[in-house]
Amino acid sequence: MKNYIKDQIKKSYETKQNIYENEDLINKIEDVAQKCVALYRGNNKTILAGNGGSAADAQHIAAELVGRYGFDRPSIPSLALTTDTSNLTAIGNDYGYDQVFSRQLEGMGQEGDIFIGISTSGNSVNIIKAFESAKKKGIFTVALTGRDGGAMAKMADIALVVPSDATPRIQESHILIGHIICDIIEKEIFADGVRA
Repeated sequence: MKNYIKDQIKKSYETKQNIYENEDLINKIEDVAQKCVALYRGNNKTILAGNGGSAADAQHIAAELVGRYGFDRPSIPSLALTTDTSNLTAIGNDYGYDQVFSRQLEGMGQEGDIFIGISTSGNSVNIIKAFESAKKKGIFTVALTGRDGGAMAKMADIALVVPSDATPRIQESHILIGHIICDIIEKEIFADGVRA
């Protein structure tokens, strides 16, 4: 059992090592963070969505921005489309599950915002539909995926593709990437706790 536990930790470490050594991916993470900083300086917001574990990741990242990440500062506007059960169930019932995020983006997204769609496969239909809605509204799109990036990687303005085929390793890395982006946003926008 101990060897199994160590093997799981090793696999997680190896995935992160692959990210560490991937200069293209590192550059794209920096690009997303800087794009978010620019949008916040323009009084816009990030909008996130995902399914299952990725829904929790969307909520987690949004909470780091709205609440706090590393230090006390004013709230940063961020919204997870996975949290409103009335919206999710009404849209799912009236329009179909494929539309649960795209319909919300139609109502709450605006030009200048960033939409971050999270899917380990990159092929979640409701996230793909959300990308379509975002494009129509002039919303910048980021795909947070794994494997080969799926359809989302081809649609997004920037695709952050974790180099792994294992869902748990991809999800662990999504939170690492999300935390790095939140950290950069917070430090860039608030110098000594004061909005820059």
